[in-house]
Amino acid sequence: MKRIIMLAASLALAAPLYAQNVATVNGKAITQESVDQFVKLLISQGQGATDTPQLREQVKEELINRQIMVQAAEKAGLTTDPTVAIQLELSRQGILAQALMADYVKKNPITDAIAKAEYDKLKKAEDGKFEYNVRHILVDDEKLANDMQAKLKAKSAKFADLAKQSKDTGSAEKGGDLGWAPNTNYVEPFAKAVAATKKGQLASAPVQSQYGWHVIEVIDVRPIEFPPFEQVRPQLEEMMKQTALTTFQAELRGSATIK
Repeated sequence: MKRIIMLAASLALAAPLYAQNVATVNGKAITQESVDQFVKLLISQGQGATDTPQLREQVKEELINRQIMVQAAEKAGLTTDPTVAIQLELSRQGILAQALMADYVKKNPITDAIAKAEYDKLKKAEDGKFEYNVRHILVDDEKLANDMQAKLKAKSAKFADLAKQSKDTGSAEKGGDLGWAPNTNYVEPFAKAVAATKKGQLASAPVQSQYGWHVIEVIDVRPIEFPPFEQVRPQLEEMMKQTALTTFQAELRGSATIK
């Protein structure tokens, strides 16, 4: 009786270990952990996968097929092929690099306080700044630009009509309108002219940029309205994460001995 009890106990302990393998291929185990990790990876990729028995069965079959192919490749001696070897090493390096970055992000999360502090900093930097609703006409010739400027000042021509001759075909279809933007969105000569021009007026003269000559009118001006924190929080956190990762990479490279 005592031996029977001991045998039953040993079987009970062994059962979970056996249950960890979902299949074997030529004696090589496919573990439950492998299936779990594969399912987790598929779900994390955000392609609509959900943890279902059907998905787990598909994953199991995929792992079996892969193991069959791997064993066949090893039997064929492909692991010693130089091209295969470098591909395996590059894949290993890529996986480890990604894992390192993920580990860094996990250990250095963008907390609410950190994100809010960065938001306040960016918002403060925009205080007192303006955005402009601008339209322009872009031409190659300075004389043509001056002629258009004169006609507009004399009100002998309409801006939208002259804008049809603009090289900037995208805005030409909208009467030269570039929409709302801070003047910092434009190249320097253009930006300076916009900032110096009052609402509803033409710039004092056409300005030249690397694209040609611009006849500029500032349609309207308004203070920049910074979006609410919750609205921009996802983009802000992603930006901060990428900045942190770039800094981390730079620090690693700076501490490395490279000859």
